[in-house]
Amino acid sequence: MKTPSVLLFDLDGTLIDSLPDLALALNLLRAELDVPALSQEQAGAMVGDGVSLLVQRALGDDLFKPEHVLRFLELYDLHLLDNTRCYEGIKDLLQSHPARRMGVVTNKPHGQTIEILSGLGLQGHFGVIIGGDSLERKKPDPLPVQKALETLGADARQAVMIGDHHTDIKAGRAAGTATCFCTYGFGSNGGLASNFQAHAAGDLLDLFPGA
Repeated sequence: MKTPSVLLFDLDGTLIDSLPDLALALNLLRAELDVPALSQEQAGAMVGDGVSLLVQRALGDDLFKPEHVLRFLELYDLHLLDNTRCYEGIKDLLQSHPARRMGVVTNKPHGQTIEILSGLGLQGHFGVIIGGDSLERKKPDPLPVQKALETLGADARQAVMIGDHHTDIKAGRAAGTATCFCTYGFGSNGGLASNFQAHAAGDLLDLFPGA
């Protein structure tokens, strides 16, 4: 397989380690509802399919109400960058590729995505940034990947969807891109195979060196 020249990234568990702050916001919400705290590992297993499902999983069907999603977002907004950091090696990777050949495709809300990327000094590295609420459908639907490629003026055959969750693999496959699964993240591949694997963020530059 020819090395992809267009890189599309998931955010949480791929570019950034946001788990401490996600777990904090979930546990603040659970505390308000007199529910015991989750471990970071438990919280990490719930991430990847958008904020509504994250909160529903964190509270359980019996306790969950739609208004809890809004409260979680309020709490998370207060702690977006308390402990969130980009993974070691990510900045080197991003500096090796032009922004016009890279994009972010995440299920995290767009506003929070922009705030985090800006706060970490990463926003300028991407030619397109698509959040979970940017379009009518989110990953694993291929639409966000297709829209990112359209915005970058790229062909799917040139691209790879890089992420730590089976939603990334499914979305990339359906859009016709190669896929790369990041085992260092906090998601799961759901038993799906990918074209590439990165066991540490630093592996990505070896897999996808700049021109």
